[in-house]
Amino acid sequence: MSCVSVSKVESAGDRAAALEVIKSVFCVEKNWISTVQNQIPDELSGNTEVSWFLATVNGRPAGVLRLLYDPSFDIPVEYDVKFIPGISVEELKNAGKYVEIGRFMILEEFRKNPRVALRLMRSATAEVIERDYTHFITDVFEGEKHSPLNFHTRVLGFEVIGKHLFGDLNCSSTRIILTLDILTLYIRIKDSRSRIYRELTDGFKGIIDRKAAMTQSGISRRLRELGGLQPKV
Repeated sequence: MSCVSVSKVESAGDRAAALEVIKSVFCVEKNWISTVQNQIPDELSGNTEVSWFLATVNGRPAGVLRLLYDPSFDIPVEYDVKFIPGISVEELKNAGKYVEIGRFMILEEFRKNPRVALRLMRSATAEVIERDYTHFITDVFEGEKHSPLNFHTRVLGFEVIGKHLFGDLNCSSTRIILTLDILTLYIRIKDSRSRIYRELTDGFKGIIDRKAAMTQSGISRRLRELGGLQPKV
């Protein structure tokens, strides 16, 4: 069985490996960007605004994922965003603390191995929960050959909140905006016997249980609101 591991990109070597993945997928395969030079900051150690994760399979770079903390909801007019009825920017701002998932990609040769994507999501989610953030937000392309839309909505439970036609990538496909309440997902799947869900929750279940014991934490309050775990006394 292949060995899939994920590390946070902090060293120069990991940064170079992550840039090679981005170049292969976004530059060469997809032609969505022209250069990778400015994709990852030279210095990531101590950066609290953005995190990058690198997945490897048997030591070979296989995928990357970027987290952007506290993304701006001041959406450029030229993006032409259309929210579904009942959704507004103010409602999103009041729902919780958001982290944007971006640059989520897997090299073509590893796309049939679902553990690569699941391990990336698991590592990212563990960090987000540890920092008391509650929601993910992301864009996926509608109709694109390797779009993770099905994985995000059917497996993880992301909800569609809107669409837009334009963005920072050179792609003509409509962007679908998705959000995920992380704790709602956890409560739904925490007792599941599904191997996929066990793979996803392994590693951050302990963080949530520990947070639930901290009556002042945002995670604890949110769990009580959702009727899930109760703080331990």
